[in-house]
Amino acid sequence: MVHAFLYGFILALGLIIPLGVQNVFVFNQGACQRHFIYALPSVLTASLCDTFLIVIAVLGVSVVVLTIAWLKNIIFLIGFCFLLYMGWITWKNSPKNLQDNAKPYSAKRQIIFAASVSLLNPHALFDTVSVIGTNSLHFLGKERIIYTLACISISWLWFLGLAVAGHFLHRLDKSGLTIRIINKLSAFIIWGVAVYIAMQLFYE
Repeated sequence: MVHAFLYGFILALGLIIPLGVQNVFVFNQGACQRHFIYALPSVLTASLCDTFLIVIAVLGVSVVVLTIAWLKNIIFLIGFCFLLYMGWITWKNSPKNLQDNAKPYSAKRQIIFAASVSLLNPHALFDTVSVIGTNSLHFLGKERIIYTLACISISWLWFLGLAVAGHFLHRLDKSGLTIRIINKLSAFIIWGVAVYIAMQLFYE
């Protein structure tokens, strides 16, 4: 049981740490909101979407869907366009100073964007299927459940931690320079993933 938990915990942590659309969005919401509690719609939505993807990956449902060539290509194409857009949004985004009167994202808008960056990113989807889903085959019965719960727990803890980190980093650096630099780097990474997806579409 302990082995299954640690295996899932470390594996999921390795997948979620790299900068990506989800991480950048949740981090920015923590920075832009007056208090990180107001970023909870983003945190909860991203966590629930990850939970959904992990569960269908472990159950093998997503593998079946992705074996359908035309559906897979549509997912890739939508994901490519979406990542180009999100890269541009991330590049332009700069957290407002806490003294500004700029209105932060509403809960509804946070939920829509968080769901989009979680479910329309084919790179994250295939990571979940190919890594978490495939590695779940090492376990059976209760051990697979423990493995799955470990992967899910990482998402919930990580996104909450990102929102808190974004909030306190903005408090420490009210100029927003650090977060702007992070956003620029993240935009390049997001566009890099988009190019990778385009290459896969081209070669297939």
